[in-house]
Amino acid sequence: MKKLVIIPAYNEEKSILGVVRKLQQDAPDFDYIVINDCSRDNTEQVLRENRINHVTLPVNLGIGGAVHTGFIYARRKNYDCAVQIDGDGQHDTAYLQEMADELEKSGADMVIGSRFITYEGFQTSFMRRVGKTYLSGLIHLVTGKKVTDPTSGYRMVNRQGIELFAGDYPRDYPEPESIVTLLRAGGTVKDHPVIMQERQGGVSSIGPWKAVYYMVKVTLAILIETMRPRTVRFKR
Repeated sequence: MKKLVIIPAYNEEKSILGVVRKLQQDAPDFDYIVINDCSRDNTEQVLRENRINHVTLPVNLGIGGAVHTGFIYARRKNYDCAVQIDGDGQHDTAYLQEMADELEKSGADMVIGSRFITYEGFQTSFMRRVGKTYLSGLIHLVTGKKVTDPTSGYRMVNRQGIELFAGDYPRDYPEPESIVTLLRAGGTVKDHPVIMQERQGGVSSIGPWKAVYYMVKVTLAILIETMRPRTVRFKR
């Protein structure tokens, strides 16, 4: 398969070079594109000086807009699969080939790197784990499908997934909502066990107060998504 890694990056000057270098070491068969989401630090300078393949957005679009840009790139370049990883070093690129093999072997449309199968490595805070449990239950309620790590940003999709997300992708906190979008289009999702690390630089965009907003916003977005007419239907 022709495989692409999409790396959204906002103010990741301390970690982005290490992420790309480890990716090149662990998964040389994967191409990559860094989507620099109008960073305010020296991320752009690091990318240019090290000749890292990237697109710099002229305005900050947020995580959803950055990843959407990556999927548009993947569609235009005719990739067979695309995988999102964070630019902060949390996602171990040693699992990329395993996930690609799982995608192809299982016939799934999305493979999610899940922390909550083996429960090894960095597990996030207690409150975030509570939020994960809530969102897993909500997704199961509206789709009938169980997803163990709905907030994981480590996810790989096939060509049909690329087409779906290049057409439209949720803007704010897109991970749970995009899972529901794909499932409602007739897609299938598979969890794959991974070990994640603590971020290697920068700070999380979701603080305590934003976490409350996050849960309300995602809940409403998922409920609204279930009421929208299905405009895309995956081929089986």
